[in-house]
Amino acid sequence: MKTKLILPILIVLAAVQVAAPVRLYAQQVQPLTLEQAVEKALQNNHLLNVRKLQVTEKEAKVAEDRIKRFPVASISSAYQYNANLGQLVIEQGSFGTLPLGGTSIALPNEEKTFPLGKHHNFNAGVTLYQPITQLGKIKTGIEVAQTDAELARHEQSRASLQIRQAIEKLYYGLLITQKQQDEANAKIKLAQMRLYDVESALLSGKTIDVNKAGLQANIADEEQNLLKLRIQTEDYTADLKQLTGIETDSLTLAPVANAGVPGTLDSYLTNAATTNNDIKIANLTEIKTQKAIRAAEQGNLPDIGLVAGYSYQTGNLLFPNNNPFVGAQFKWNIQDLVANKQVIRQRHLLREQARENLINTQNQVKNDVSKTHRKLTQATALIAVAEKAVKYRTEELKVQTDKQASGLNLEADILSTRSLLAKAEADLLAAQLNYRLAYSDLQRLAGE
Repeated sequence: MKTKLILPILIVLAAVQVAAPVRLYAQQVQPLTLEQAVEKALQNNHLLNVRKLQVTEKEAKVAEDRIKRFPVASISSAYQYNANLGQLVIEQGSFGTLPLGGTSIALPNEEKTFPLGKHHNFNAGVTLYQPITQLGKIKTGIEVAQTDAELARHEQSRASLQIRQAIEKLYYGLLITQKQQDEANAKIKLAQMRLYDVESALLSGKTIDVNKAGLQANIADEEQNLLKLRIQTEDYTADLKQLTGIETDSLTLAPVANAGVPGTLDSYLTNAATTNNDIKIANLTEIKTQKAIRAAEQGNLPDIGLVAGYSYQTGNLLFPNNNPFVGAQFKWNIQDLVANKQVIRQRHLLREQARENLINTQNQVKNDVSKTHRKLTQATALIAVAEKAVKYRTEELKVQTDKQASGLNLEADILSTRSLLAKAEADLLAAQLNYRLAYSDLQRLAGE
């Protein structure tokens, strides 16, 4: 009987042991990588979505302007009830008299009345107007709209690069604050251990309260620093969630791979001169002002076009019921000729402004490329030094750990070394952040 009870219990325990690792594995959180964060931000960021919608809007404006090249069709109809009707009255003898057989017959021989309309009037028609002289201006307007669409696309590209940099700053900021928290925790433990030693020495009369107060102040300072780091971490996390659209309660960040190897300064300067987004935007702005001048000059032409249509009416006896027609239309506003001179002058001034802005942008980008490339070289040197510091601190921690295993040092030595290692790792991450930001700045400046 006991054997029968023990066997099911063993089966249940075995099943629990098999299922436990599965549950633990299911609860593991996959670390968020930097590239995943950037990809989510580019997909879910609302400001970037606004830029994408602006591009679509400008493309729709191009399609709208293209429609203006085709004939304009207008359909109209109207109904009218006339209370009083017009009449044509021919009095007796209005056309003279007709001598006949010695007598004269009046023409007409009596008064005649003819109605000129009906009480119910209805008309409908369709008219087509094909502009001729304005086709050149319409074409220029299409080119201006296409330039606006191209500007919107470059604005979207620039926004994407800015979001990528913002994600990198937040991501590295979180990694750095995590290391700084490790450093602060190690310092707090070290100070608490030293405080314990001082309190033990006080009991034996080997020290004074001044030493104890100083250690307590150190602990309070480190606790305050740790609290600031936790607040900073919360702020960074909230900003990262906002940019990426991630809604999880906690984030686990994966380590970051090294950035690519930079090219030469001359190669970046060459690429920036032709593919930099800011230069492209400034260049397109100048092109847009040139097209605007041409559109204003084309506005001096008279509006000449062809007209064709068909009308139907009933109720008016003087006009035909069906009337197809064709013709030409001429319109020229003389006042616009005078006002358009000032419009052309304004647009010439806008072109000069755009040209100056283009030159200034080209010089600024050239200086920024040189400065950023110099920063990249400096960051490379800082990374090399920081890596040495981390390497030596890691070796020192291994030595201290081996000594502790042999009983040759204290726990305080381990905590002190861990604190220094965490600081060295935080410094390395800061140097890597500076390098990555400088590298991404160079790519952005060079339009890569």
